Amino acid sequence: MNQTITPLDHEKVFRDPVHNHIYIRYQVILDLINTTEVQRLRRIHQLGTTSFTFHGAEHSRFSHSLGVYEIARRISENFNKNYPSKVPGDGLWDANEELVTLAAALLHDVGHGAYSHTFEHLFNTNHEKITQEIITSPDTEVNKVLRTVSDDFPDKVASVINKTYPNKQVVAMISSQIDADRMDYLLRDAYNTGVKYGTFDLDRILEVMRPYQDGIYFEMDGMHAVEDYLMSRFQMYQQVYFHPVSRSMEVILNRLLLRAKEIFTNTTQVNAQTPFILLPFFKGEFNLNEYLKLDDGVLETYFNTWKSHPDKDLRELATRFLDRKPLKSVAYDEDTAYLLPKLKELISEAGFNPKYYTATDTNFDLPYDAYRPNKKPIQLVQHDGSLQELSTVSPIVNAISNKSTGDQRFFFPKDVIIPDQNINLFQSKFDEFNKYIKNGKLITPKEK
Repeated sequence: MNQTITPLDHEKVFRDPVHNHIYIRYQVILDLINTTEVQRLRRIHQLGTTSFTFHGAEHSRFSHSLGVYEIARRISENFNKNYPSKVPGDGLWDANEELVTLAAALLHDVGHGAYSHTFEHLFNTNHEKITQEIITSPDTEVNKVLRTVSDDFPDKVASVINKTYPNKQVVAMISSQIDADRMDYLLRDAYNTGVKYGTFDLDRILEVMRPYQDGIYFEMDGMHAVEDYLMSRFQMYQQVYFHPVSRSMEVILNRLLLRAKEIFTNTTQVNAQTPFILLPFFKGEFNLNEYLKLDDGVLETYFNTWKSHPDKDLRELATRFLDRKPLKSVAYDEDTAYLLPKLKELISEAGFNPKYYTATDTNFDLPYDAYRPNKKPIQLVQHDGSLQELSTVSPIVNAISNKSTGDQRFFFPKDVIIPDQNINLFQSKFDEFNKYIKNGKLITPKEK
């Protein structure tokens, strides 16, 4: 065994509000935690704009990454102790897979960028591909640490992220419908947002988890714990992740970056408000080193300078974002979508450019997918050793299986429905806009 994968003389312990303690037993894991690329995750919020709605949601991708590592470590420890492989190919746990599992768990989110998904959607970055690049690039500290194990170890860890690693148990631990990633973010997000929806019996789930040739299954006696996990996930998406105010702030962030891109991409003028670190992304020509310079604080520093920018829209959007001035929204469906152009016209008449102050956003979640090929279903083992798909034995899971839940919303400035003394609009304009809205939904006027 290489010296770097020998257990530490004294294990390192991190205190954690969710798991109480996180145990580090290998020097290579401790070295990975201390790399520049992993430490950058301290400066990226786990939940992006959700803190504008749930003020406690200030936790980082770093704390989540440690949490995923700890859950993976507990699973691996349980498998090592109770289900060790005796003969190659017997479908039980091979202890030699432990280190690649722990490294992949720790590094699974290392490629997330500033404000994560909002930035990703606008600038066509892909955090999973960038994660793999960070792991395999010889220019990163992460890669240098991984190569102390073996020359091919970075490729092995990257293949877990890419879901091509040959051991399906390892892949399932990190990425499946009930994995270390999902279990940590549900518990951690629930804790930090102050809601109870995301809580479930983690200890019981880990206790009934079993390895087999094609991945991981669960004992039938643990079905109710798995049900509880899925219902928690369902509730967290509906009540927290899809909250209209958080989505509104994402829209403002998106429009703010869009306007900045338009202004700074082609300008030759350079001053204190020029976002030099963002320019490669505006031009679509960034490299890994430039990507790793970005974090939430970098963006917010630029936003603060733009609050005094001469461009009205950039100045207003930056102010709305930093000072938490969310847009309003209404739900709409296929029967009322035809009204959106009319609403945009009224918004334009009110003095707002619809390009920057309106948006449609669709958020739907599939709590449990039993049939899609790339989503392996959750399997329960019967007393006779046969496997049965979860929704076929659980009425609760069957009720939410393969059913998308969520909504479509239209976002707009609240100024067009709530008169503002500082805006010179006739009362008739407010009345006309309001006739299309009832109980938070878009309606045709005759329905009112």
